[in-house]
Amino acid sequence: MMALVMVAGRSQDESRGVVAAGHPLTARAGADTLRSGGNAFDAVIASLAMACDCEPVLCSPGAGGFAMIRDGATGTVRVIDFFVQTPLDRTRATRPDGVREVRADFGTATQAFHIGPATAATPGFFDGLEAIHRLGATIGLDQLVVPAVRAARSGIIVTPFQHHLSNVVTAILTATESAANLFAPGGRVIPAGELLRNPGLADALESLATEGFGSGPVGRACLAQQAGRGYLADADLDRYRTVERDPLVVRVGASTVYLNPLPAAGGTLVAHTLDQLGSSDPVAVAHAVGATGAARRGANGRLVDLATLRRRGTTHISVVDETGTACAVTVSN
Repeated sequence: MMALVMVAGRSQDESRGVVAAGHPLTARAGADTLRSGGNAFDAVIASLAMACDCEPVLCSPGAGGFAMIRDGATGTVRVIDFFVQTPLDRTRATRPDGVREVRADFGTATQAFHIGPATAATPGFFDGLEAIHRLGATIGLDQLVVPAVRAARSGIIVTPFQHHLSNVVTAILTATESAANLFAPGGRVIPAGELLRNPGLADALESLATEGFGSGPVGRACLAQQAGRGYLADADLDRYRTVERDPLVVRVGASTVYLNPLPAAGGTLVAHTLDQLGSSDPVAVAHAVGATGAARRGANGRLVDLATLRRRGTTHISVVDETGTACAVTVSN
């Protein structure tokens, strides 16, 4: 499910860029930012904020992710790691209600999730937005979140795909009274075609853009919610840092492929698959993916069905502006 928008320029021969995202409104937020004179950095931030509205199963201020950024002037590629981090101290006693297991039904498979305050990691989402902003954005953060703030208050029409995702994780979305009131008022997950309003998210985005996360009201509320049931503490928020890394570089024929490096495993697995790939024939692709799966099992990794992985946990946004600067970001709750 990918929305693609080509942004028109000053004449029919010009383009301000291209935005691809997992929801039409996510893509539109980036495209509108490019039209208003913003660059790829600005556009991907606006899109990420909007994704919190219209892709809540996959993206939120509690998320984490990775950004791959190519400088249009120099061709330099860098990776920004703003993934979530486990709590520094997990030795404190927590109440029994700090964690519980629920099961998500993907149709062809089920997966156990552990939810609750004791399962919370330190979010990297907003630190990541700030890091991307520092690298080259031209519009203030408080302005870049405005479209998402307005949409959260006025409401987002739920798409069939987002409704499907909500059904998969209904046990999570209804685990607390406040969450159930938001995502399943009246006891049912909001169906496709109806409005999801999230004024609390609007308030949070405004606060994050002006006061930051760790020392601001959102961070304080995050810690208060732990309240003896979880492990996050001031030190987790204070010490969180995004990390800039050099990408993993792989040559494929005449092309250069840039991938997410270790400690993330995804880039290494893709590199292994590309190394096994003799052609683009579907059978050859299947054999290459199978070889990577075998290698992962041999390394005591857990092989996850690729179709399930594709549907269950991440969303992606790609932006290329008129200068050739590109931002590709993957985030997950």
